[in-house]
Amino acid sequence: MRILLTGANGYIGCRLAALLVKKGYDVTALVREPRRLHLPKATLSKIHVIKADLLQKKTLRAIPKNIDVAYYFIHSMTTPKDDFCRLDRIAAENFVQRIDQTSCKQIIYLSGIQDTIEGSKHLASREEMEHVLQKAKASLTTLRAAIIIGSGSASFEIMRDLVEKLPIMIAPKWIKSVCQPIAIRDVLYYLEGVVDKPACFNQTFDIGGPDILSYRKLLLEMARLRGLKRWIIQLPVLTPRLSSYWLYLITSTNYYLASALVEGLKNDVVCQNNHIKKILPKKCLSYREALEKAFDKIEQVGVLSSWTDALSSGRMRPGFLEHVHPPKEGCVQMRFTRSFTKNPEQVYACFMDIGGKRGWYYMNWAWTIRGMIDELIGGVGIRRGRASRKKLRIGDALDFWRVLLIDEKERRLLLYAEMKLPGEAWLEFAIHKKGKTFYLQQSAIFRPLGILGRLYWYALYVPHYFLLKGLLKQVIQRSSHYPKE
Repeated sequence: MRILLTGANGYIGCRLAALLVKKGYDVTALVREPRRLHLPKATLSKIHVIKADLLQKKTLRAIPKNIDVAYYFIHSMTTPKDDFCRLDRIAAENFVQRIDQTSCKQIIYLSGIQDTIEGSKHLASREEMEHVLQKAKASLTTLRAAIIIGSGSASFEIMRDLVEKLPIMIAPKWIKSVCQPIAIRDVLYYLEGVVDKPACFNQTFDIGGPDILSYRKLLLEMARLRGLKRWIIQLPVLTPRLSSYWLYLITSTNYYLASALVEGLKNDVVCQNNHIKKILPKKCLSYREALEKAFDKIEQVGVLSSWTDALSSGRMRPGFLEHVHPPKEGCVQMRFTRSFTKNPEQVYACFMDIGGKRGWYYMNWAWTIRGMIDELIGGVGIRRGRASRKKLRIGDALDFWRVLLIDEKERRLLLYAEMKLPGEAWLEFAIHKKGKTFYLQQSAIFRPLGILGRLYWYALYVPHYFLLKGLLKQVIQRSSHYPKE
C-alpha cells in the first residue's frame, strides 16, 4: 500500500509517519523543507521524502502518480484570520488538482468536531476544506476530533501553561463549555485504521475519548494530577478578543492560534457520529490516562513532535534554511573570543544545552524581561522554550530564537531572532582551533532596519556587551559539568 503523507513534519504527521512505517506501508512524505523532517533514523530510512509546497502548483509535480492513499494535514491556524482561510482553500484546491492526476483512491482528512461553526472562522475553514476535498475523484474519509491530548499538542501545552503558571485563573464563560478530549495515540489508531477500508469511503466520523468534561474540569483534573492547588474564577466580561489576549500573554501560543482556539471554545464539542466504533472497535484512553501518558513522555524526554515546530509559530518562512549565513554587508556586530583548556566536546555540549528551562547561564533575568517585553508588543516571547531538553535540531524554536544551523563537525550553532526587532539578528557560537589552543567565539550580528534599527543597536550596546561577554564566560565555566564524549 503506497501512502502520501502531507504535513509530515507537523505534530500529527510526524507521529503518524512512524506508525505507518511500523505497519509496513510504503510512505512518501511531502514537506516544504526536508531538513526539518525530524524522525528517528530507522523511520526516515524507510520513507521517501519529496519537497513541495501546496501553495505552489508547480512544486506538486513531485507527487508520484502511483499512490493509493493520501493523508491531508495542512492547516494555517497560526496565521492571521483573514489570511488562513484563503491559504487553506488554495492549498486544498491545488492538492485536489494534483491528486486527480494520480491513482489515489482514498483521501484521509483530520478535522474538528463541528456541532456548530457559528462565530468560528477556524471551524468554517475546516468545513470549507472538507467540501473542496470531496470534489476529488478519490473517496474522502474525514475524522473529526475535539481536543487532542498528547505531549507537544497545542491544546495540551496551553492547558499545561495555564495550570502550572497560574494558582488563580481568571476565565470567561466558555470555561463551562464541554468537550470530548481524545488521546493522541487513539487519534493515530483511527487514522491508520481507516486506510483502505471501503466502509470508511466517503464517510465522516467523530472520534473522542470516553469522558465528556467542561474546560474547567479539564484544567482542574490536570492540576490534581500535577499535585497543584488551583482556583478558577469566571468573569462574564471577558470577551473572545480579551480571552485571546489572555491566552496569548500567559501561554506559549501566538495570538492567531489563541484566537482560533477561543472561537472554538465557545461551543460544546461532543461526538455525535459514533459509527466509527462499529468499524474499528476500540476502548479509548480516559482523559486522566491520556494526561498520564503525555507527562510520562515529557519526563522521559520522548516528545517526538510539537506544535511549536511549525514555522508559523514565529517569523520564519519556508526556505529559511537556504540562508544560514548572516549577511556581511549592512550589518553591525559584537564578537567575543575566549580560549579554553577544557575538552571542546564539553564546551560544545554546554552551548547546545542553552535556553528553555535551563536558561541563558548569565543574567537570565534580563533574557526573561526581554521576552516579556516582546510578548507585550506582539512577539513570540521566551515562552516556547525548546522542543527537547536533550537535543537541538535544525528548525527548532528556542525561546525567541530559531535554530538555523547545527554543525557537529565544526562545532557551530547559529540562531536567528524571532522577537520583534527593528531589523534582523543572529547569534552564533563556534569553536576554533589555532595550533594547540581551542577558542570559543560568540558573535551577535544585527542588520538594522533604517535609523530606528541603528538607534536600537547603539542604545543597547553597553547592556549587550556585558550580557554577551558574561554568557561566553559562563559557557566555558559550566562546560566542566558535561561528560566527555
